[in-house]
Amino acid sequence: MESYPRLTAIELLARLQRSEVTAVELAESALCQIESLDVNVNAFFQVDRDKTLEMARAADERYRAWQTMGLLDGLPVAVKDAFDQISWTTRDGSKLTKDLPAKLDAPTVAACRRHGFVPVGKTNMSEFGWKAVTDSPLAGITRNPWNLDKTPGGSSGGSAAAVAMGIAPLALAADSGGSIRIPASFCGVVGFKPTHGQAPMHPGSHYGKLSQPGPIAHTVRDVALLLEVMTESDPSDPRLQNISQRYREELSGGIRGLRIAYSPTLGQDVEVDPEISAAVEHMWPISLRNWVHG
Repeated sequence: MESYPRLTAIELLARLQRSEVTAVELAESALCQIESLDVNVNAFFQVDRDKTLEMARAADERYRAWQTMGLLDGLPVAVKDAFDQISWTTRDGSKLTKDLPAKLDAPTVAACRRHGFVPVGKTNMSEFGWKAVTDSPLAGITRNPWNLDKTPGGSSGGSAAAVAMGIAPLALAADSGGSIRIPASFCGVVGFKPTHGQAPMHPGSHYGKLSQPGPIAHTVRDVALLLEVMTESDPSDPRLQNISQRYREELSGGIRGLRIAYSPTLGQDVEVDPEISAAVEHMWPISLRNWVHG
């Protein structure tokens, strides 16, 4: 079974469109990698081989009929256990939740379904997403695939680890106080928390308006691809700003005119590792250093 861990979502889509690979082959590859790699990492809480392959076969049928669906058709996607998904359980990493299959998709999952995604499994998260370490009492500890002695962060640690291992090129996650951004940085992938009101979320988060669904992927362009799907309008969330976004087109626009806020301590009396501080200072282009501290 060939694996596709180094290919981006956009590259895989091009291969699917050229009939160089099938959705079933991608799904089989992802499932085989879960079996071989995830035994030590524990990124996935639920895997249902039959459901995944059923959706992959449906995608292949659409490709053969030249009737593809949207932007994600045939792509493997990992789904954080915080999102309802028809016929899968949503446990929020807790033994307090009911082990019953969902009857409706969460809005972001419904959008992905409209675009033909192939869910490869539900990913582990900290209980109710309340901390930045993924070690739920229901599914156990998720480890960082780069170093099994380290955490992948949380609460979307399972989604970030799944992408970092190359099991899925895309993952659904959610962020209240860093639950996408922390795992993405810990696992060396790209994560993005959308602006409040851009991505629909229903039922609401345990953290009220703080939480937003967002994407995790290997590249910024892949994140933009998934974000275009996740931010589609949905009547279930009255907070949603009904604005069509073409995030991939914006990537070629450059950053001229944008302002960046940067503070090494956020004005607090905290200790910052000198090595980290020096690395961040070195990262900024010379032309920006005069005004990013303002």
